[in-house]
Amino acid sequence: MSPTAIDRTPHIAEMLIRDILAGHYQPGDFIPRELDLCQRFELSRNVVRRQLSMLVDGGIIERIAGHGSRVLNWQSWNILDPMVTDWIARFAAPNQAILQEILSFRLSVEPFVAMTAAQQATAHDLVAIEEAWNALSGDFHALSDDTPRHLPSDHDVAFHVAIYRATHNVVWSRLSHVLRPSIQLVVVESNTSTRNPGESLESHRRLMDSIRMRQPHQAFEAAREVLHGTAMALGLDDAQTPVPHDMARAWMMSTSG
Repeated sequence: MSPTAIDRTPHIAEMLIRDILAGHYQPGDFIPRELDLCQRFELSRNVVRRQLSMLVDGGIIERIAGHGSRVLNWQSWNILDPMVTDWIARFAAPNQAILQEILSFRLSVEPFVAMTAAQQATAHDLVAIEEAWNALSGDFHALSDDTPRHLPSDHDVAFHVAIYRATHNVVWSRLSHVLRPSIQLVVVESNTSTRNPGESLESHRRLMDSIRMRQPHQAFEAAREVLHGTAMALGLDDAQTPVPHDMARAWMMSTSG
């Protein structure tokens, strides 16, 4: 197949993942058969199989001999696959279940990330966090009073990524890169929906200050506060992923030693 022909090939994987995330296919449902897709898009079976293999590799569907391809539960998805996170960022906005999963992950991890950043951040890290917050604040205050005020999402994402990197933990630093599209999805949706962007900006400042002042416990609570605001803006339940305070204290003691 020539490069020009490849460019014109319908991206069946993206069409299907968009339909899955929109709820047209639920976990357990079968997507259209290979032959049906071949006929619909006038493509060879090999091309269709390559497209479906992308969804299989992402843990989104499974192939069942003699039956077709079935959609898997969200828990089976390879969320650390950059291709999957990119799809989620582009197509999952209407899907509350996916947003809840991403928020639950962040609630489970980011308070500990903030706590560790308060202990491990270098001067360079603190500058990166502050620069992201200053950009976030500057863009917000530059908006006119008669314009709907939404926090600029790119700088908001940069703020959270800078905190991940300030842990100097290779796994969390890598996660911030891989999950950036998913984090951006939640940030964009919450910044658009929030009724009190000024308070959201202030909660980010409190998180930054607690990290700068080397206050791990306060950083932990400030991160929870930021994510609580995110949950409220999205209409999601942040009580599904409680983080016990004794676990936080144990974590702080283990990392400070």
